[in-house]
This record gives sequence, C-alpha cells and structure tokens, in this order.
Amino acid sequence: MAIFEHNFNIGLRDVGISNKVTDSTILGFLEDIGAMHSDEAGYGLNNIASTGVSWILLNWKLKIYKRPIYKDQLHIKTWSRKTERIYSYRDYEIYNSNNELVAIATSKWVLMNINLMKLTKVTPEIIEKYKPEYNRNVFSEEINFKLQEPSSYISEFIYTVLRRDIDINKHMHNICYIDIAYEALPEEIYYNNNFHDIDVYYKKEIKLGETIKCKYSFDNEYHYIVIKNVDESITHAIIRLK
Repeated sequence: MAIFEHNFNIGLRDVGISNKVTDSTILGFLEDIGAMHSDEAGYGLNNIASTGVSWILLNWKLKIYKRPIYKDQLHIKTWSRKTERIYSYRDYEIYNSNNELVAIATSKWVLMNINLMKLTKVTPEIIEKYKPEYNRNVFSEEINFKLQEPSSYISEFIYTVLRRDIDINKHMHNICYIDIAYEALPEEIYYNNNFHDIDVYYKKEIKLGETIKCKYSFDNEYHYIVIKNVDESITHAIIRLK
C-alpha cells in the first residue's frame, strides 16, 4: 500500500476553455486519491468519529507538463513521503491514457484533533499505516512552501462565502480557493493563459458568511492572488500562478 493508484475520467464539468481540464479539477482528483489512501490506512473521513483526528491541507504545488482534455482517463499515483515534526508530505504523479507523465504535485498536511480543535502529533503508528516512500520525491529539490506576498496590487475582487463553499470541517473547501482566485484574475489573463505552475499556501481558514478580498498582482513572471479579510488584517491564502 506504499503507492496508491486510481483512475479518474475527465467529464464535461471538469473542463474549461479549449476543452482542457481545469486546475481545480486536477487538484480535486489529487484530494480524492489522497482521501482514498487514507481510507485504506484507516484515517479517512468515515474513520474520524473513531480516530478523533482529521487531515488538514496547508499547501499544494502542482506542475503541469501537458494539460489533459475531455474524455481522457488519468491514472494517478500517490504516496506518503515523509513526516517532520507535525508536518506530513504527500506526492503525486499523473499519467494520461497514453501513459505520458502529464503532471506532478506535492502537498503538505497537518493532523487535527477534532475534539480539542488543536494540531496533534503524527505518531509512528499512524505513519506506519501509510508505509511512506521516503526517497521518492517528484521534485528534484525540497519545496519552500511559504509564499511571500507581493509588494503591491493591481486589482481586487470581493466575495462572500456561501454554503456551497463549506467542507466537512465547516471551513471553505480548499478547492474553492482556486475557483475564487480565478475570478480575481483580469479578463485578459484568465482567457489567454493555461498555467503550468500552481502553488497554493493556506494560512487561515475562512468560514461561512465571511466576506473576503482577493487582491491580484503580477510580479516577476508570476500571477499572485492573495485572499484577505475585508480590512486586510488577516491573510487567508496566497495563490501563485505561472
């Protein structure tokens, strides 16, 4: 069970402009296969009541080599890579129906005690359930997940969180951050780019009914969307696209 594998079919709702799969769909598939792996390990969604813990996502880094299209079947592989202090890392490889490696990704997680609503240590017993692949890293170097905010902004988009955005932890679902970030992009950027490097840094959860401010900037070849509360005293997430 060290490497968990599953196939995903790209449907009509999974594609956007030019018939190509969207970033939120890809990250949704990665989220799904990670959840399946946790189901097998005994720490999935249906186990929360008995284990008292839930995995919380902190970061995505996704690199797309070739963007799949409608009706393609993706074969995705994932594995637990390592755990350091309270942080656990999971990597992914995505293959298309021609067995071409079309994307890679890595992610960073923490474990939450749902009764105390505090982070908890990932014990050796939990780690063993996932049988980590310590030496299998999809990126050639360790990733610095802590994205820095740009120094200035070009535009902003205001959004109030709706019921449809809320996940099992009663926070805005992590995939919704991507969809909202795309709403903040200037129209010419949105319609004329297929991004191949996507980084997401989640800093502070967003709850139902909260109004957020999504600030857009372009800096050194990267498009940034920084999600803040209305008075900008809290940074909820930083999304970087290239």
